[in-house]
Amino acid sequence: MITSVLVANRGEIACRVFRTCAELGIRTVAVYSDADEDALHARVADAAVRLPGASPAETYLRGDLIVKAALAAGADAVHPGYGFLSENADFARAVADAGLTWIGPPPEAIEAMASKTRAKELMGVEPLKTGGITAGDLPVLVKAAAGGGGRGMRVVRELSDLDEQLAAAGAEALSAFGDGEVFVEPYIEGGRHVEVQVMADAYGTVWALGTRDCSLQRRHQKVIEEAPAPGLTPELEAFLREMAVRAARATDYRGAGTVEFLVADGKAHFLEMNTRLQVEHPVTEAVFGVDLVALQLRVAEGEPLDEEPPVARGHSVEARLYAEDPAAGWAPQTGTLHRLSVPEAVRLDTGFTDGDPIGVHYDAMLAKVVAHAPTRAEALRKLAGALERAVVHGPVTNRELLVRSLRHDEFIAGGADTGFYDRHLAALTAPSPDPYAPLAAALADAHGRSRFGGWRNVASQPQVKHYRTEPDGAEHEVRYRHTRDGLAADGVRVVRATPALVVLEVDGVVRKFDVAAHGERVYVNGAALTALPRLPEPVARQEPGSLLAPMPGTVVRLAEGLAEGVTVAAGQPLIWLEAMKMEHRITAPASGTLTALHAAPGRQVEVGALLAVVQEDQS
Repeated sequence: MITSVLVANRGEIACRVFRTCAELGIRTVAVYSDADEDALHARVADAAVRLPGASPAETYLRGDLIVKAALAAGADAVHPGYGFLSENADFARAVADAGLTWIGPPPEAIEAMASKTRAKELMGVEPLKTGGITAGDLPVLVKAAAGGGGRGMRVVRELSDLDEQLAAAGAEALSAFGDGEVFVEPYIEGGRHVEVQVMADAYGTVWALGTRDCSLQRRHQKVIEEAPAPGLTPELEAFLREMAVRAARATDYRGAGTVEFLVADGKAHFLEMNTRLQVEHPVTEAVFGVDLVALQLRVAEGEPLDEEPPVARGHSVEARLYAEDPAAGWAPQTGTLHRLSVPEAVRLDTGFTDGDPIGVHYDAMLAKVVAHAPTRAEALRKLAGALERAVVHGPVTNRELLVRSLRHDEFIAGGADTGFYDRHLAALTAPSPDPYAPLAAALADAHGRSRFGGWRNVASQPQVKHYRTEPDGAEHEVRYRHTRDGLAADGVRVVRATPALVVLEVDGVVRKFDVAAHGERVYVNGAALTALPRLPEPVARQEPGSLLAPMPGTVVRLAEGLAEGVTVAAGQPLIWLEAMKMEHRITAPASGTLTALHAAPGRQVEVGALLAVVQEDQS
């Protein structure tokens, strides 16, 4: 029987596994990089072991150090979580060879399925040969062979871009999974990403726990997931379950896994099998009333599953809350997470707590918010409402995008495909600031100021403050007055004003505004504003053609032959940054000459750092 589990992972998934272990009376052990020394998963575990590493990104890929940590801490089992080494057969063997219990499928099953190329061959699907791709094969999708989560994936629509995208995908996959192998498959436009959760024991029982739809994606990473997948015919759903069970039986699979398909024109195309727990597993747990981590532990201990899986009830939907700006190319955001809370009616899985820093080394996901209800319509409404009322004080997030997505007519109708954000992103991210939020912020700040200066018998000049709404950057001027009866402003009646709550009557309707200030950043009903100084500081003038880092990160590579004095073309990729485990291209803003180059591979840069300068060709 398992008594102590080390989770070879970090963040949200480590905390998720620890929660189940605690409920079962199992001791927990965390591992952490130097960057994660004060992270939540390291704090909540019963014991924690530091992993030395050349860089924070590489630390969790050191299987030898993780096995040593498990032995040193007295753990008798290892749970891999997802990502990092979760689909690494050599790591699974090393765990078993050390006399520890591996909470996952056998290494042979991982080898058969965790490599996407071998999995396709096993399921009778032949990947394209990278050396023989022609224009007639386009568009194609470049994918990492040894991992998932959207990392190492690129859509190629022009044959001239293929080599570059193969190199970029390989570099990203190597960083994320320690394996740079990539492959190419046809890219099917307008497809839906549908998957089946499987759970298998050592005695031949394989459960197919319904379907999930994960079609709302950005950069090939899932954003909103739901179970069951809407709009499938009974015949197609039965076929998907049958194929998933077949994949598990073909590899003598044990534990939790997910078989993924692309559904288009009523047909299902096998994509891959993920030999691990998925990020979106909570929606299946909600619908089937199970704890998949507890089942993983049970199977690892050699216990059998029931002959039949539980019966599905209701509908569940999950939204991933990311520290990113969807309107700025999904740029990841860093800073301090001052406050994070959601209504009790929904489930919150997170690896953060109030006051935690959000750095550049790992994924930008802050949390998963999950709702369950008797029907799909009720689940969507419940989750949208919970996200709208959630308190998220910190860097810019995709919270507003999630709310609008859940309320979008196409998504509500069911069957939205993976091109949803390509079609609707502009509308979903269009600024819609509350016109009274800046006034509420100013009145909260002005609370009590009447004691110092007060009202006068003669008419006084109004007080003026300026705010910038985030992330759209629009500036707003606010005017208010101190009067005999308290604070006042034109066009509204100020019912109440305190530092935390402002109540205004607008056109006969009483509205409440919750206000929280963290330095110059102010949050009004969740919307972020920045208080601007009365006398703005001078802004440093940038030379025309300056390429600035859009986010903090690491320069991973430069375009071949890039050096001062070379000629570049408009839109040509010049510099690649890695931030939060994703690569971001910096392109030439115009055709011209590179007159300055400050970027170098391995260099850490802050947001706004000058990377290069392109002098535009005036001819």
